[in-house]
Amino acid sequence: MFTLNKYASSQLLNEDLNAHIVSALKQAIKQKGHASLAVSGGTTPIPLFIMLSQQDLDWHRVFITLVDDRWVDDIHEASNEKLVKTYLLQNKAKLANFVGLKNSCENPFVGSVITDKLLTKFPMPFDVLILGMGEDGHTASLFPRAANLAAGLDMQSDRKVIGMTPLTAPFDRITLTLPTILNSQNIYLHLVGQVKMNVLEQAEKGNNITEMPIRAILQQDKVNITIFWTAS
Repeated sequence: MFTLNKYASSQLLNEDLNAHIVSALKQAIKQKGHASLAVSGGTTPIPLFIMLSQQDLDWHRVFITLVDDRWVDDIHEASNEKLVKTYLLQNKAKLANFVGLKNSCENPFVGSVITDKLLTKFPMPFDVLILGMGEDGHTASLFPRAANLAAGLDMQSDRKVIGMTPLTAPFDRITLTLPTILNSQNIYLHLVGQVKMNVLEQAEKGNNITEMPIRAILQQDKVNITIFWTAS
């Protein structure tokens, strides 16, 4: 269940996605007194993060966390926490409340238990959750054929996060589980490039979520997904 929005350029996409995010966060603050946002890493959202960081918003009422992260120190170049602190938690958005997923445990399988407890205090459902998608059909750190994938996709799970070892990417990961991801008011899938459109079309044609975990997001009927796509 999704809506596909196509844009002529990344700039137009980022402007519209930014507007959607800001509107949803403002509405949540007006209704509840606070808002929550979960974001993904990678290079694709960097221009969006820079734009978003400059918006007029009651940022001190906004709680931000990650959809997933690599199990590396927060000064490591591969850290999504480092990325968010560098590009999003700047300018006006530096007043936001940030909760990371990584902790000092040796691995995410032990550390996820601590993070799970930490997130019990994070405002949910998420008002906005932003996903990306890999060329292998993964989203968040729900990777194809990973040993812990079934546990991450289990809709009966009471776990908010889980450890994951990808077969197709480096580093152990910590990721929100599928039921936690779907515990959102608005889910936005941010895609750039024709390759990503090809992957999306392939995901539409099948139903094996172990092969392409993004299907678990696209084919569920709990939350409507809005896809923001541009060719370049």
